[in-house]
Amino acid sequence: MTSAISRERDPSIRVEPHARRPHRASAGARRSRRVARVAPWAFISPSLVLFALFAFAPLGAAVVLSFQDVQVFGGGTWVGLQNYETMLTSGLFWTSVWNTVVFTLGTVPTSAALGLLLAVMLNRRLPGRGIIRSLYFLPMVVSGVAVSLVMVWMFNSDNGIVDAFLQAVGLPRVDWLSSPSWAMVTVILAVVWGRIGFRMVTYLAALQGINPALLEAAQIDGAGAWARFSRITWPLLNPTTYLLIVLNIVFSLQAFDVIYVMTGGGPGFSTTVLIQYIFRSAFTDGKMGYASAVGVFLVAALLALTVLRSRLSRRTEDLT
Repeated sequence: MTSAISRERDPSIRVEPHARRPHRASAGARRSRRVARVAPWAFISPSLVLFALFAFAPLGAAVVLSFQDVQVFGGGTWVGLQNYETMLTSGLFWTSVWNTVVFTLGTVPTSAALGLLLAVMLNRRLPGRGIIRSLYFLPMVVSGVAVSLVMVWMFNSDNGIVDAFLQAVGLPRVDWLSSPSWAMVTVILAVVWGRIGFRMVTYLAALQGINPALLEAAQIDGAGAWARFSRITWPLLNPTTYLLIVLNIVFSLQAFDVIYVMTGGGPGFSTTVLIQYIFRSAFTDGKMGYASAVGVFLVAALLALTVLRSRLSRRTEDLT
């Protein structure tokens, strides 16, 4: 009793508090934490299963087939790297690689630039702006086969509307689809026309997401239209441009329907790209193992380009 009173009167005497026992979470709180950790995986598990079945499993099967000599029907024999050696020494393979590069360089920058131009033009207040946007986006709604058939009719050498226009202005006819030098140009024009609507809509959404106060402040400071676009708008569109470039490259490397309907890879092999070469090797020549090896090469090239573009984009962002 005395010690307790002395402790109250003398502030110099400190009483150590009792050590608190660690608070144990209740069973309900632990259950909530487990549910929070498991719930995201439960939501994405159906997509993961479908992606594994229809993406990873076929890719793994293609890798296994690339080391075998497999016909369309029947079993295969293990040949190791023979398919890859044949691929690297094949002239038709390198021709298809070159055609793929030309096709990609012809479609990716052109469709992105035209899409950006249309987006900038249609971002303003214009009469009938919604109808014009719909007309440019219409080819994206139509199937690639339908777009190809329209292009075949337009570029027909005998009664096509393009050659009729050329003759009307005094220019000679052009063998658009039967000439090796013009066939690739025609296919590129068809693909650009079919994709320009998607690029326009994507850039248009990005332009409408830019804060108008930034452009108004630059205009008050005396910046012209080109200065506002090059110094403000274009840098803010870099993420959208990166996305479109990656998507364009993927689409270009997978372009099959337009080329198959318009030229079938011809005349000769002038429009045979890698995906067309894979189809011909597998289902025309019956070399499933060799076609799988070319497919593995295509996937590896696509992954390498994506990684390279991602690193260049990050380096550019670090510099800015």
